Amino acid sequence: MRLGVPKEKDNDETRVSIVPISIPKLNKLGFEVIIEKGAGEKSGYSDSEYEDKGGRIGDLVEVMGSELIASIDVPDFKMMKKGQMLACIADPFRNLEQTRKIIDARITLLSLDVIPRRLSKGQSMDVNSSQDNLSGYRAALMGSLHVSKMVPMMMTAAGTVRPAKFVIQGAAVAGLQAIATAKRLGAAIQAIDVRLAAKQDTESLGAKFIDVPGWKDAESSSGHATLFTDKGLQQAFDEELMKAVKEADVVITTARLFGAGAPQLFFGKKMNEKMTHEMKQGAVVIDMNCDTGGNIVGSVEGEIIEKDGVTIIGIPMLCRTIPNTASMLYSNNITNFVTVLVKEGKLIINPEEQVLTGDEGGISAGYGGILVAENGKIHGNHTRLKEALK
Repeated sequence: MRLGVPKEKDNDETRVSIVPISIPKLNKLGFEVIIEKGAGEKSGYSDSEYEDKGGRIGDLVEVMGSELIASIDVPDFKMMKKGQMLACIADPFRNLEQTRKIIDARITLLSLDVIPRRLSKGQSMDVNSSQDNLSGYRAALMGSLHVSKMVPMMMTAAGTVRPAKFVIQGAAVAGLQAIATAKRLGAAIQAIDVRLAAKQDTESLGAKFIDVPGWKDAESSSGHATLFTDKGLQQAFDEELMKAVKEADVVITTARLFGAGAPQLFFGKKMNEKMTHEMKQGAVVIDMNCDTGGNIVGSVEGEIIEKDGVTIIGIPMLCRTIPNTASMLYSNNITNFVTVLVKEGKLIINPEEQVLTGDEGGISAGYGGILVAENGKIHGNHTRLKEALK
């Protein structure tokens, strides 16, 4: 079996899908690992390190001829032939036309971002969690770097410095890591989420959860956040959140909806538009989802701007700013995942493997599993993707 590792075609992508330390494990599974020359340079992994661990350096044509291609973004799949397997972050709902072309090419598409989140077996394979964790960490550091005051409380002969106030929107993996990091920096933290389960998680990390009167849970059966539609509840949510935002020194927004554009910070349009007017001068907002529409009105993807005296940081995919560690964790995810594809030295698709197929009506709720398509057909459990592609 051959596993190909291409250099990422996006110039902004600093990560690599497989790092040298993973190669002995892959060799033990029966893979010959072929890495495109220079694939790991941006993340600090040299060609010689790959070779020392048992990998082989090749050109792109050789890499793309492998039975299994492992990448981060979708590579040039036009170089692939029917029956080959592609494991990557395809983000199929946001890239419908590209997904359609891959399916039509009869390539077996394994989209790692569609892993059933509540399946315990899949946790070590979950690229969303490993990368979001690092992005949340980096967001808290960037907030502390750009805010115009000290973060921790400090008692000095010249007076007492009060801790900076952080507000974190969204308490999934990225948000929880942002809370944990801000806490270690000494900040006073408030957090909010539409999922009731987030209250216990945030409080266990030392944040104060922003309670909303009349709260109703908004979590899908697949573990993803949804948006509640009760107008009274939306207004109550906005009012409680605005109280915290007005006093905040740093606001970090992490809310991201699976297969849809990022939700804005407030439900009310006017609230979103006047947010920076209400904030303190010198405050900082970090919008982690500019690449999917943004949580903040006025944020610009890839830029740091100032609006009404507030600094808005719109740099998405913050895990890319820590490429060495991000690549290592992603590589571990891939290495754990490919174990479900190997049986007696051969690559197979096991129709009983829930990591691949999900569970229609259960843990995946219409999203299926990592196996998006095989032999030119979308997997039967991906009912929502089928509808989207019509």
